Amino acid sequence: MEKKEEKKPKRTGLGRGLSALLSDNMENSLSQTTVSTDFMARQDPSATIGSTSSLPVEQVEVNPFQPRTYFNEESLKGLSESIKTHGLIQPITVRKLGYEKYQIISGERRLRASKIAGLTHIPAYIRVANDQGMLELALVENLHRDDLNPIETSLGYKRLLDECKITIEEVGNRVGLERSTVNNYLRLLKLPPEIQIGLRDNQIQMGHARALITLENIDTQLWAYNECIKKDLSVRKVEKLVQEIQNANGDKPKKTKLPDGALSFEMRRIQSQLSSHFGTKVEMQVEPNGKGNISIPFYSEDDLNRLMELINP
Repeated sequence: MEKKEEKKPKRTGLGRGLSALLSDNMENSLSQTTVSTDFMARQDPSATIGSTSSLPVEQVEVNPFQPRTYFNEESLKGLSESIKTHGLIQPITVRKLGYEKYQIISGERRLRASKIAGLTHIPAYIRVANDQGMLELALVENLHRDDLNPIETSLGYKRLLDECKITIEEVGNRVGLERSTVNNYLRLLKLPPEIQIGLRDNQIQMGHARALITLENIDTQLWAYNECIKKDLSVRKVEKLVQEIQNANGDKPKKTKLPDGALSFEMRRIQSQLSSHFGTKVEMQVEPNGKGNISIPFYSEDDLNRLMELINP
């Protein structure tokens, strides 16, 4: 007598991984795309949806929903050396756009490093995802990385809220965190851009930022931040400094004269916004008459192409 296969209970919570993101609507969308994807598979039999394939790197385009805009060049070089020695262990995940055309869902860093390593083909999981599902998949996949800085994490949560139209509690459920933890990350985005970049570039830790955000005045926040950088203050010392400021003068900024050649607060804010947008340190020089220069460095041809895509989307 043939033994019936028992149905496994549906997994809930974090253990479901990325599959938890596929809602009923997305499952319906998958069934509706069967005919078109089967046709694509017949036209391009070497790359079948649902399989793992070796794809030419030139056929894979970047994900426009990629929440990560900054890729550390030294880290990429280190990964590329590892790929040269051991190959790419973890395949990227892509969706099929058409004949010999794919788009990354997750793994842009691995793709960049593979190109630097000189790989012509890259292992990839191929799947179907609509734009909304793809955005959520990319965001949650990215948020589970260990090497994200707090600002990248905060921006990821913000995009889940704004673009995927879910609540803070639902964001917490997606990534396995308490609502209060997600809220603490979101508050970081209220800091001035200069402090956000310092946090992104590991000049300060999240503990420093959480102390600074309790200061209500932006100029005071920036003054305390600069003191932190200049004196290399620990989190505990910054917390003490913030407490002294609040007790002494009700969170009023100190009046300081700008040295010659220094950027005004407004110009520093613009410089910080440009640096955040381009994912690299932007230099600005402003003359007294209002004229000036903006310098945006790049570190490779791929990095230049990335900047051009940001300038001309």
